[in-house]
Amino acid sequence: MQAFFQFLADNPYILLFFTVGMAVLVGKFSVKGYGLGMVAAAVVVGAALATWASTYGVKLQLDNFAKSLFYYLFMYGVGLRVGPAFFNSLKKDGITFTILAVVCSVLGLALVVLMSKWLELPAGAAGGVLAGSQTMSAAIGTAEMAMEQGAYKVPTGSTAEQVSGMIALGYGVTYIWGTVGIILICKYLPRWWGVDAKKAAREYEQANGVRNVDDAALSGYRGGGLRAYRLDNAQVAGQTIAQFRKTYPQYRIANVRRGDESLGSATDLVLKQGDVIALGGKLGDLTANLGLIGAEVDDPQALNIPLDQAEILVTEKSFVGQPLRTLASEDFAGQLQVTRLERSGEPMPVGADTELKRLDVLFVTGLKSAVDKAAGLLGKVARPSSATDLLTLSGGMVLGLLIGKINVPVGDFSVGLGNAGGLLLSGILVSSVVSRLRYFGSTPNAARNILEDLGLVTFIAIVGINAGATLLEQLTGSVAVKIFLAGFVASTVPPFITWAIGYHIFKINPAVLMGGVAGSRSHSGPAREAAKEIDSTVPWVGFPVGYAVSGVLYTVFGYFAMVLSQ
Repeated sequence: MQAFFQFLADNPYILLFFTVGMAVLVGKFSVKGYGLGMVAAAVVVGAALATWASTYGVKLQLDNFAKSLFYYLFMYGVGLRVGPAFFNSLKKDGITFTILAVVCSVLGLALVVLMSKWLELPAGAAGGVLAGSQTMSAAIGTAEMAMEQGAYKVPTGSTAEQVSGMIALGYGVTYIWGTVGIILICKYLPRWWGVDAKKAAREYEQANGVRNVDDAALSGYRGGGLRAYRLDNAQVAGQTIAQFRKTYPQYRIANVRRGDESLGSATDLVLKQGDVIALGGKLGDLTANLGLIGAEVDDPQALNIPLDQAEILVTEKSFVGQPLRTLASEDFAGQLQVTRLERSGEPMPVGADTELKRLDVLFVTGLKSAVDKAAGLLGKVARPSSATDLLTLSGGMVLGLLIGKINVPVGDFSVGLGNAGGLLLSGILVSSVVSRLRYFGSTPNAARNILEDLGLVTFIAIVGINAGATLLEQLTGSVAVKIFLAGFVASTVPPFITWAIGYHIFKINPAVLMGGVAGSRSHSGPAREAAKEIDSTVPWVGFPVGYAVSGVLYTVFGYFAMVLSQ
């Protein structure tokens, strides 16, 4: 084994990607649905390899430039992801969930600091406990940044390497309960509170007419349709399309074929017997008045109408806050169907009373002309590009690094965001601008995910490798127990207080609040489990705003956990 570890030590790039690959494999293992995931597995695998190698006298270590580079890519990717939702949280309808996220995040930080001092945890443990107990791996980077910038003074008798090792240890020990605990809490909080969350979800669904967006199975049911009928009814013949629509507003005539000619659907077109009419509408309406026009026919020419699928970005202020049912009065109603709605990248329950928010993305299917009309009314058609605008990516990275150089004098030292904080802010700014100009400066989701996933797992792997050599010197049973206890308290207490405030003070629907608590911990897993528990997607309504706000706060709080725990 010594030869193997020496080979890894002599080939740092092989060491790095061997660790990343092993982390992905280990992260896939789970027990009853619960596992480490590749990020937490990265620090475990990296530290285990380095510790094992140290028993053979081989020191595995990777340079800080690579560690910083991957972390900076990750932080910029996070900014791109949360940008639009972060600014939306500052508006009136996001304030409630913003408050909950701030309360939960600040409580988590405060408890980590208090427990670290009370239990007299080793230097650096607070940063790792914050990252693990709140399941925010990015906080490891800001914790280390506090040490690198000198805001956290390495105690006498310790080395920066030992402090970094304790950050990794604190993260590894507390991460598992941080993940499992918040999932269990979000699932069972209503039951412990004596609240029927299933009933609350049904009430919300009925009030807002929402449907389940988590039902991914293919279905033969289609809410709308387009069918062809031969006009035989003398009462309809002689009417213009406009007159027909006035009498039967639930239908839309999409095309008229007369002889061998398709005449389109101009409102002043007079319908004649023998015409073949392509009629669109809801399935229930199409089957409710059989014989209104005449017999249904199979007519490819009449039904040969351009269809379109598109994503519509909601930017028109007059529709922000309006329910979807207001679109029923528009002339394109019945010609397209809203198949999905995303808010901050998360699917939202959709119903007639679902209120539109700025920068919502509506996924629609229907007549191309109707899609264009809807886009012109609501905002812009989003035609995503699969190519990444590297100029915008490079510019955003440079902007973030420049912002990180800005320091403000405070007493005897200066305070600034640093490179990581600057890149986070830059990503937020760039994604907010891009979302309004859709898709200027395109960074597709797949590209952003690479920035986040590869950036974070590689950074964490390097942290684990560099920390592993000193872990045996610092790890004792009592230290591990103290770290776990600090993480348990910091992870468990804030969600209960957040729930109590949301339920008793803000009077939030319990089903919605389940997602709000998950968002306040910036973890999608609990929201998903809560939705399964009550068999409803309503929890996702409360998730996006808190997710964006707490994600930024927890990342920054890794820095403060180190500074305040001194």
